[in-house]
Amino acid sequence: MTPDASWTLDPVLIAAVAAYLGVYVWRWRRSRQSGERHPPGWGRLAAFTAGCLVILAALVSPLDRLAEQILVMHMVQHLLLLDIAPILLILGLTKVLLRPATRRLRIVEERAGPLSHPVFAILAYSAVMWIWHVPALYDAAVANPSLHALEHLCFAAAGILYWWHILSPIRGRLRLGGMGPVMYMISTKLIVGFLGVALAFLPTAIYGFYVDQPAYWGLSPVADQQMAGLAMALEQSIVMGVALAVLFGKMLVESEREARRAERYGAA
Repeated sequence: MTPDASWTLDPVLIAAVAAYLGVYVWRWRRSRQSGERHPPGWGRLAAFTAGCLVILAALVSPLDRLAEQILVMHMVQHLLLLDIAPILLILGLTKVLLRPATRRLRIVEERAGPLSHPVFAILAYSAVMWIWHVPALYDAAVANPSLHALEHLCFAAAGILYWWHILSPIRGRLRLGGMGPVMYMISTKLIVGFLGVALAFLPTAIYGFYVDQPAYWGLSPVADQQMAGLAMALEQSIVMGVALAVLFGKMLVESEREARRAERYGAA
């Protein structure tokens, strides 16, 4: 049976994302025209634009409609909001673009106390994934539009907080250094990856909402759930692998810079 793959096209969401992107483009052009020492490049603009497009793909494209009918598509939607969109949006930012708000962000970090600590980001990221995949809550979110919107907001907020500690262009008070980012990534992705593996190997379907759906694309409820779990585990593995490779590269570059700085000051 073929599912409904129509566009949802929420005008409020589209307008909000368009406004968000418009402000970014305005700030990006202004930074490049003002003669800044390190103006944001085209790659930053491409990353931020791609992040906005990922949000629209997750929430107004046929994926949003399919997520209401097929569990694996709902899982893909969550992963886009939790990882892919936040990563791209943060990669689009630079110190120059954030300069008017840099001091305020640091003040917020100081006043947030334990909430600004990387450990809290790990707990929030993991908790969001595990709590919202409790069967009763998951089924309720799919059936209730308001609760579903809250679920999406939780995923996006947890994702932005989590990736901010690794990708933020602003060196915060609690910036991870050395092997910190590696341990940060591994601990989180193992916790969340275990959830994906568990869903992939459960012998019975646990989400009643999708059990009651027709066998779209010939998928049984158990097969649909297993594919959703595999999608989660695979995405977590790929994202962790790419992120760790980038982090190791940055560590080598920083180590080389520190060695050169030590040689220069030592010679002086």
